[in-house]
Amino acid sequence: MTKTLLEQLPEIAREGRAEAQRVLGRLDSGTRIGLQTNEIVLPCKDTSGIFSGQQPKLPNAYNQAVGAAQWMNRLIYGDNLLTLQALLAGDPDSGLPSLRGKVDLIYIDPPFDSKADYRTKINLPGVSLDQKPTVIEQFAYADTWKEGTVSYLRMMYPRLVLMRELLSEKGSIYVHIDWHVSAYVKTIMDDIFGKEKLINEIVWNKGFRGTESKRIFQHAHDTILFYAKGNEIVWNQQYQPYKDQSMGRYNQIDEHGNSYALIKRTRTDGSVYYGRTYPNQEGKKINDVISHVPTMASTNRERVGYDTQKPEDLISIFVKASSNEGDLVCDFFGGSGTTAAVAERLGRRWITGDIGKPASLIMRKRLIDQDVKPFLYQSIGDYQKEAFRNNRLVKRIGDLSQIVLGLYGALPFTAEQCADRNFGYVKGSRTLVMADSPNRLTTASTIRRAVEAKASLLGGDWQKVVVLGWNFAFDISQAIQQYKDSNVEVLVIPPDLMDKLSKKGYDKLIRDKAVRFSSLQYLVVKPIEVNTCDGKDEITVTLDNYVLLSPDNIPLDEKDKLKLQVLMSDDPLSLIEYWSIDPDYDGITFRSTWQDYRENTSNDNDALHCVYSTCLTVPHLDDRRVCVKAVDVFGFESQVVLTVKNKEELNNGN
Repeated sequence: MTKTLLEQLPEIAREGRAEAQRVLGRLDSGTRIGLQTNEIVLPCKDTSGIFSGQQPKLPNAYNQAVGAAQWMNRLIYGDNLLTLQALLAGDPDSGLPSLRGKVDLIYIDPPFDSKADYRTKINLPGVSLDQKPTVIEQFAYADTWKEGTVSYLRMMYPRLVLMRELLSEKGSIYVHIDWHVSAYVKTIMDDIFGKEKLINEIVWNKGFRGTESKRIFQHAHDTILFYAKGNEIVWNQQYQPYKDQSMGRYNQIDEHGNSYALIKRTRTDGSVYYGRTYPNQEGKKINDVISHVPTMASTNRERVGYDTQKPEDLISIFVKASSNEGDLVCDFFGGSGTTAAVAERLGRRWITGDIGKPASLIMRKRLIDQDVKPFLYQSIGDYQKEAFRNNRLVKRIGDLSQIVLGLYGALPFTAEQCADRNFGYVKGSRTLVMADSPNRLTTASTIRRAVEAKASLLGGDWQKVVVLGWNFAFDISQAIQQYKDSNVEVLVIPPDLMDKLSKKGYDKLIRDKAVRFSSLQYLVVKPIEVNTCDGKDEITVTLDNYVLLSPDNIPLDEKDKLKLQVLMSDDPLSLIEYWSIDPDYDGITFRSTWQDYRENTSNDNDALHCVYSTCLTVPHLDDRRVCVKAVDVFGFESQVVLTVKNKEELNNGN
C-alpha cells in the first residue's frame, strides 16, 4: 500500500538529516568544495571605458575576512547544495573564511510549481525561441519533482539544515512558498528550527492577475515563513504609508498645522473627555498580511525577463526588518536577483546564486545595470566529485558513459584493460575516447587527464584522444588551445540525448545514427588597435565573428533549430548576450573591467544587439594581454586571449 505524504514525513526528515550530517562530516574531515572565480566584475557598461590605477591582482586583496572593508559580494552559479557546502567550509583561494554562524539574513524563493517546464524565451532579431533547461538543470528539476511534493521536500530538507548552520545567532530566514506546499514546508521548518522559532507566517496578498475561474476562489496570495535561529534576532519595525481613507479620521488641525483625531476617552471616575491622537509619522505598522505591494505587471520597469520575479518593495520589507547596514544577506535560489539588488541598494553585503544559467546571466546583467560595487562571479569548482552525488535519475539510466561511447562509435575497455569506465577506443584505429559525465564540468584538468591517458593507457601508443563532454568550464577554449599540440579533440554531447534515449532507445539511435557530436563554439576578435599618449594606452576591441556549435546540440525544439540556423548564417553576432574585457589579464583571474549586453540600450538604443566595438583607456604597458569573454543567449561561454609586445598591434594567441 502506498504511503501517504504525511506517513512519509518522518522518513523525509530522517534522510534529510542524514544527508546534512554527511555534508557536515566531510567539512569536519577537511574535505572542501572549492569556488572557481570566473570573473571579478567591476561594473562599467559605457561604450568607452576610462580606467586608471592598478587592478587588484587577487580576489583576496578585496576580501580578507567577513565584516572587513575588503569584503566582496558573490554571485555563484551551481547547485545550491554544493554552494552551501562551499560557504560552510570556506574558500582560502578566494579569501573567503567559513561563513558558519556568520550570515544575518536568508531569504529564499524556491520553485514550487511541479508542472513548470522551466523554459526561457529568447528574443532575437526577427526570431523568438524557447530554450529548454541545460542538462544539469534538467537533472535538478527532474529530481526535485520526480515524486511530486515528496521529492520537493527531500530536496529542501538538507538545504534548510545547512542554511541554519550558516545563520548567526541573531539571524533569521524567510522562506517564500505558495499554497501547494506551505503546510508541509512549515512542518519541516518546525522540525529543523523548532516550532518556537516561528516568528511569523506572513501572507502576501499580491492581488489577482490571470484567467478568471468560476469554480474556485481565485489564488491571490503567497506565504512567507519567518523563522529565527537564536533567541534574539535583528528587528526593525517597518511601516507603510497610510491610505487616504485611513487618514480620514485625522480631520482636525492643531495650532501647528498638524492633523489629529479626537478620540473619546473615559477617566477613572467615569467622566468622559476627548483627547488628541496623531498619526504615526513613519506610517502604519506593517503586520503579517502584506497587501500594499502588488505583484508586478508585465510592463513594470523592474521586470528583467524572469517569470517568478518578486517586487523589490516586498523584499525590501524583509531586508530592512531583519538586517542592518553591513549585515550579510543570502539568497540561494537567486532567480532574477531581486534579493541581491535590494541588499546592495540598502547597504548590506550579499551572496546569491542559482543552478540556472539563464538566471545567473540575468542576475549578472541586472547587477551591472544597477552599477553595484565590484563583485565575484563564481561557480562550483569540482562538479566531478560532488555534483549530483545522490541523483537517482542517473542511477536508473545506468552507466551513461558506456552508452555515450557506443553512440560515438567507440568500444569500452574490459575491466582488466582499464578500470575507468569513462574510456573506450575506436575499433581499427589508434583513437582513444573519453566520455565525461553529465554531472561534471569538462575543464582543463579533464583534458589534461585525457592527454595523460593517451600517453600511458595500455602502453600509450594512441595517435589521438577525443573528449566527449556535456557541460564545459568557462575557460575551456583556452584549455583546448593549451593542449592543441597534443592531438586532442573536444566534442559536445547533444543536450537532448536523455530525451532521445527515453523516446527511441539505444538500439534505434545506433541503427539510425541519430546522435551527432559537434565541436565547441568560439569567438573571433579583430586585431586590437592600440594608441599610446601621455602614459596611457587607448585600446580598441572589436568582435569579428561568433561560431556557434550545431543547432542540433542546442536544447531547442526542431522548429526553433531551423530558425536558429538561418540566424547563425545571417547575423551570428546577434547571438552574443553579454561580453566583457580584461585589458590586463594575468592568465589566472578574469577581471571584467568593461561589459555590454543586449538590453543595455544606453550604448546603441538596440535591445537585441550588443555593441561590438569599444575603446578603453588604461595605464600604459609595453607588454599586455587582453582577455575577451563572451556569453551567448544559450549560456555558452567563449574566451579569447590576445597579446601585444612593445606597442605592436595585438594578434590572436596566448
